[in-house]
Amino acid sequence: MKSLAIKNLKGKPVRTVILVLLSALLTFTVFGGSMIVSSLNTGLGSLENRLGADIMVVPYEATTQKKFENIVLQGATGYFYMDNKRAEQVAATEGIGQISSQYFLASTSASCCDVAVQIIGFDPETDFTITPWINKSYGEKLKKYDVVVGNELNAFVGDKIKFFGVECSVAAKLERTGTGFDTAVFTNTETIKELINTSVIKKMNAVGDVDPEQAVSCLMINVAEGYTPEQVVNDINLHVKKVKAIRSEELISGVSQSLDGVCSVIGILIIAVWLLGLVILILAFTMSVNERKKEFAVLRVIGASRGRLAGIVLKEAFFSCLLGSAVGTVLGLLIIIPFNGLIEQLLNLPFLLPDVKTIAGYALGALVLSVISGAAAAAISAFRVSRIDTGVILRGDN
Repeated sequence: MKSLAIKNLKGKPVRTVILVLLSALLTFTVFGGSMIVSSLNTGLGSLENRLGADIMVVPYEATTQKKFENIVLQGATGYFYMDNKRAEQVAATEGIGQISSQYFLASTSASCCDVAVQIIGFDPETDFTITPWINKSYGEKLKKYDVVVGNELNAFVGDKIKFFGVECSVAAKLERTGTGFDTAVFTNTETIKELINTSVIKKMNAVGDVDPEQAVSCLMINVAEGYTPEQVVNDINLHVKKVKAIRSEELISGVSQSLDGVCSVIGILIIAVWLLGLVILILAFTMSVNERKKEFAVLRVIGASRGRLAGIVLKEAFFSCLLGSAVGTVLGLLIIIPFNGLIEQLLNLPFLLPDVKTIAGYALGALVLSVISGAAAAAISAFRVSRIDTGVILRGDN
């Protein structure tokens, strides 16, 4: 029976190719869509882990910048500063458990990059957001002029790169996050202050005569036990002028809503394509059976049971859908994995591929669903084959 089903598929190459392509489309849609949704969710989780603070405090005027959220959330190029007096006022607010300052600086050129690079400075003594991430790749203390580069930058451990004419050494390369931080550069307070000062001296800093010893870009805060982020945010915004305290959840909510919208659209497309493909498969198998009624009638005459005829149709569906599913899965892998960076740029959302085990699970699930869908579509035709009237068909009356 197996060999007969395979011979039938080989004997009708056009019909077989159509069935394989339809199955490949079903699998590619389900697998590709599931991978994109999973990667978006993984990217959002990575973004939440990267932010790692309950509250962020920035200069009030910074929130008026169009790309403010992209600067603080995804490492887009840009910078702003507030003086240390306001930072000290914020630090004195009741309910703060942890607080650490960060510095932003955009480099318009660097030997490692073809595009602008965001440089982020942090205080190793107080930091609780960047350090845990860096420690996964580099467990030592950063020295002056040491930098840690994002995963997508064309720079590697031991390389020398220059920012504003200051030569720095790449101490480590970070794991991919699926966010703009993959093209950012991180360094300690000592180095970032040197770079900011140099950018001011060379008149390459748009802010003007900022003194890095008297300013910070933002403050990352975790609230103390017994307090809520809302309480601390309200207290800071009420009592400290010219700054804006923002809950991290508020920053991420916009990204989360965009992600939900994209995922909903993808889900609808998956269902629509799957239903359309299923209908076309049903029509394809129905047309195939109608064309082969005499062939099945002859098989009945020579002793094939009704069940064996139905089995031939189901096995043909199984083999063609199995091949098509394999093609669709491979096609999905070849498009999504190598071009995940481009997909991230097109969607403008955090995009991080899941682990190998999860990818394998999605691939297997899409393959099984496609094969089952093909078998279900063929089952209708298989039932009709098992009920054909041999005498009527052979007399040519159908």
